Amino acid sequence: MTTREATVSRLDARAPGASDAPDAPGVLDAPGAPDALGASSAHSAGPTPRTYHVRTLGCQMNVHDSEHMAGLLEASGYRRVEDVPEAAARDAGAGDGGADVVIINTCSVRENAVTRLFGNLGRLAAVKRERPGMQIAVAGCLAQQMGRGIIERAPWVDVVFGTHNIDVLPALLARSRHNAEAAVEIEESLKVFPSTLPTRRESAYAAWVSIAVGCNNTCTFCIVPSLRGRQRDRRPGEVLAEIAAVAADGAIEVTLLGQNVNSYGVGFGDRGAFAKLLRAAGAVEGIERVRFTSPHPAAFTSDVIDAMASTPAVMPSLHMPLQSGSDRVLRAMRRSYRSGRFLRILDEVRDRLPEAAITTDIIVGFPGETEEDFAATLDVVERARFASAYTFEYSPRPGTPAADRDDQVPPEVVKDRYRRLDELVRRISHEENVHQEGRVVEVLVAEGEGRRDAVTARVSGRAADNRLVHAALPVGLAADDFAAGAPRPGDVVRVRVTHGAPHNLIADSARCGAAPSPEALAANEARRAGDRIWYDDGPALFEVRRTRAGDAWERRRAQARCAPEPDAAPVSLGMPRLRPRGSAAGNGRRLYLLF
Repeated sequence: MTTREATVSRLDARAPGASDAPDAPGVLDAPGAPDALGASSAHSAGPTPRTYHVRTLGCQMNVHDSEHMAGLLEASGYRRVEDVPEAAARDAGAGDGGADVVIINTCSVRENAVTRLFGNLGRLAAVKRERPGMQIAVAGCLAQQMGRGIIERAPWVDVVFGTHNIDVLPALLARSRHNAEAAVEIEESLKVFPSTLPTRRESAYAAWVSIAVGCNNTCTFCIVPSLRGRQRDRRPGEVLAEIAAVAADGAIEVTLLGQNVNSYGVGFGDRGAFAKLLRAAGAVEGIERVRFTSPHPAAFTSDVIDAMASTPAVMPSLHMPLQSGSDRVLRAMRRSYRSGRFLRILDEVRDRLPEAAITTDIIVGFPGETEEDFAATLDVVERARFASAYTFEYSPRPGTPAADRDDQVPPEVVKDRYRRLDELVRRISHEENVHQEGRVVEVLVAEGEGRRDAVTARVSGRAADNRLVHAALPVGLAADDFAAGAPRPGDVVRVRVTHGAPHNLIADSARCGAAPSPEALAANEARRAGDRIWYDDGPALFEVRRTRAGDAWERRRAQARCAPEPDAAPVSLGMPRLRPRGSAAGNGRRLYLLF
């Protein structure tokens, strides 16, 4: 049965301290704003289009949902606030971005989700009082869970909608503006598969592709099934068609999304469907990398490992959630596997894919967890040798069986165990990264992966095993000097790992091959560890491979700029010219920059 929450009057539901000034004009009066049906009345009418900003909290599925929200808004005449400088200049630093519409896409997996949401909403309330016509929307898992309760606690919120009805966002915004009241709409089951909706992908070179939504498992700590619903699978043809479409747009990497990807196919009676899908995705023309989100160890099968090993495009990267190393705790969690089974999966993966990087999730302090149980977790972590691990203190979620148990672990015990686990995970991750030193890796250059790239003269991205790599640029080559050979986001660089740090790899091989002066060495040693250049004895190595993805990124970059003057030179998307400083051209699209 479907439940549609009634709209909530906002005539007297202003944010605390709101003035009595008349409301801003309704949506029908706003230049370029959507009408009551969500359609654009004028895409470019007026000097400033109506803008939006989406804040995403939570998992990769939420990230992809946010891309659909952005696509829906742009199809309705809104523009990203980042692309409208006069609007972005209004940014109050409260998470608003300067936008007319701010959407917070929420997560409900952790206990502090509610606190975090209402903290954000409190900061936005002050901004809204100063920005006539601004709207605030709350989406995602917490919206699905709380519904109208969000309006009751934060009456200045305009729109609330859940995980099952993303498609209604433009219409709800229009309704709220027109009626001067909050619009709340929560569906109990999925109405429109999100992948059929318009999408504004954040990346030109990598794409999320959803293969399933929802989850059929009954883990006692997890609230996801009640918020995302039962698993629903897309047909393989639909998935492959979307992969082909994003490849045609320039993407060279895809990530297959699902709550439990290796359960894919149960909806249409093919339990081997995921392995088949991996092979088919890896064969799509233009796709160089395929990765996927969390499989469930209980349903993980050897045919998936075979598909990974036999399909070159599938990345040697596996996220295998452990949750606990104690069989007793796993039983209480209803995880349907035991630690021995888990370790055998890892052994089989490493036997077929020795270079695989395996990551995991671990929960500390599950109700009833004893010191013996925790010791078993530490033992499994030590034996598993994870490349990295996402570690969590157990968070009771209302409505889950574990939250109602009487044997909750005292907070001080949980914190102590978490500290000990974190120390172990950090040590192992660092040791495993040190083992990567000397390897030559291909890095897909990305935006936003290296926060200090501007300081350290590096570019950042992911290696084929999904490890984060910060690669030094050759001396004298600016990161934005694409004509001189700097890699664009979406291009691939071939470098050698010179240092394994605790959470990432450093590949400074572009700076190797020449002995720095004693003064330069002294200055380097004086820098903080993360900012140092890490030399080795090998020759310089920094090879740039221009890709279709880099071309796509450059096209998007050009489109986001203001329209050029008629006599402006066109943006160059072809082979860059190299400065005559020891560089040699490769075959076609490969640049060898040896410094």
